[in-house]
Amino acid sequence: MFNHIICRTPCKALVNGITSANIGKPDYQKALEQHNAYIRALQTCNVDITILPPKEDFPDSVFVEDTALCTQFCAIITRPGAESRRQEIQYIEKTIQRFYPDNMEYISAPGTVDAGDIMMVGSHYYIGLSARTNQYGAEQVIALLKKYGLTASIVSLEKVLHLKTGLSYLENNNLLAAGEFIHKPEFSHLNIIEIADNEAYAANCIWVNDRVIMPTGYPNTKEKIATLGYEIIEVDTSEFRKIDGGLSCMSLRF
Repeated sequence: MFNHIICRTPCKALVNGITSANIGKPDYQKALEQHNAYIRALQTCNVDITILPPKEDFPDSVFVEDTALCTQFCAIITRPGAESRRQEIQYIEKTIQRFYPDNMEYISAPGTVDAGDIMMVGSHYYIGLSARTNQYGAEQVIALLKKYGLTASIVSLEKVLHLKTGLSYLENNNLLAAGEFIHKPEFSHLNIIEIADNEAYAANCIWVNDRVIMPTGYPNTKEKIATLGYEIIEVDTSEFRKIDGGLSCMSLRF
């Protein structure tokens, strides 16, 4: 169960966020409305929510997930793979420290880590090697988690930006998987819910206290999740998709 969530209000500079999507620039006002709806969805999940103010110097700062890994026992402040995002950690560190006053850890150069590349399954963490998370960073995460009695392993990526772009663990042994992840041997022990290529964006959902928040507009994926018995909340994230963002990117959940 999650008790706390940290989010950051999108800044106006969001329209200049890093992107490979080629589907147009986001509309800031619409993005703000969508983010407000995202917060309202989280508010139904019985969690305490901390909402941080926008940071205009950092267009991608709404994607707080990449800046820290918050576990049951420690928080790991990352070193984002995109150089333009490195200083974001300075503006979230104090907030996270309130929840982990004695258990703060850090990734150091030459390691890079985006926590969007890290997926928790029980006490084990899967770390994707990507354009944003390198071998040095992944090995540091493994060592730090081991210090607290947690385990981790590395997963290779071929096509997606982050590990959780194509995966979502919904607890109860259920894993949404799209594309290259459907047949990965690392996940064969889980109940794989296959997401079709035409709905691959919906593979990035979040489980929050027995509810699944998913992007709106993906009926086949919604049906598969509903069949598993979860309560579903749909949220429009079309403007964040334009800058390579998904549902999990916009919150830290712990």
